[in-house]
Amino acid sequence: MEKIRDQLRNPVVTAILGFLIGLVIGLPVLGWGLLPVRWTDASAQHLREDARLDYLRMAVESYSKNRNVDLAKMRWEELGTEAQSAMQALQSEVSVSPQDIADFQKAVGEAGGGVLEVTPQQTGTSLVTQEPAKESSPGLNLVLLFGVFCVLTLVVGAVLVFIILQRRKRVQSGDLGDERAATEDGYGYVAEEAGYVEGQEHPIAQFMTTYTLGDDLYDDSFSIDSPTGEFLGECGVGVSDTIGIGDPKKVSAFEVWLFDKNDIQTVTKVLMSEHAYNNPEIKQRLATKGEPVLLESGKHILLDTATLQLEARVVDMNYGQGALPQNSFFERLTLELAIWPKAVE
Repeated sequence: MEKIRDQLRNPVVTAILGFLIGLVIGLPVLGWGLLPVRWTDASAQHLREDARLDYLRMAVESYSKNRNVDLAKMRWEELGTEAQSAMQALQSEVSVSPQDIADFQKAVGEAGGGVLEVTPQQTGTSLVTQEPAKESSPGLNLVLLFGVFCVLTLVVGAVLVFIILQRRKRVQSGDLGDERAATEDGYGYVAEEAGYVEGQEHPIAQFMTTYTLGDDLYDDSFSIDSPTGEFLGECGVGVSDTIGIGDPKKVSAFEVWLFDKNDIQTVTKVLMSEHAYNNPEIKQRLATKGEPVLLESGKHILLDTATLQLEARVVDMNYGQGALPQNSFFERLTLELAIWPKAVE
């Protein structure tokens, strides 16, 4: 199950799987099952070969009795590009008078103003009109439309995959903006400061997350990948506890967590306000979620799993003001998360 989850996190696999699912839903389910194409008012051209022959036979016999040239021409044109083949098949039958066929051909040729060819046929004369221009087949149009749709789907999928891969490369290389590249502004990170990953110059992943008062749904999570694109785990920060009532919610504690695909346990630490940390009842209650940690500006919080190490650095924090106890909830908090692989012993 874990291997399947790892595969689904690959954007290429996800794009291919989405295309195949869309193809199955669009073609067999919708196209053939729920919303099939229904033909209405189709011309005689689209009948089966035997049905076209019966249609032309009835048209010839009808003209031999009523001599309506306009009606004969309309029925002939209904056969479209299949008219000549149907006429040739009808001429070989003995059930229809050769003279009736010749009269019908003559009427159709005179009415349509086409060029006639005179060829001997049994006891009569066969008049064949010039073959009309071929019409585009509706089936061909449907195939062309489906092909265009498939190409567009592939193009959109390729663009999305390219964007996702480029974003991952930027994250892994640490190219997240000038504010992280420079240490003098307080947002950069120098790996040597941690001191617990020997010989590691840069983290394999680095993220910045910010909470502001009023963001009641705050819950950031990030995928951790190796430089080669292999999925290693996930990390994130979310709301752990609030204080008081009313909106917006007053957050008094956050959870920072680290998931390692090679570890059976997700490591969590609870980052608490000064009021919550110094309150034994609150501290004991939140300790069930993870190790309690007092949040202080510039503080480094370390999380370790079987193969990963995460350091959460408090870049900026401000307490909110109001009727609640002093330093009990946060107005703003910015954390930087940096991840290294553990050295294999």
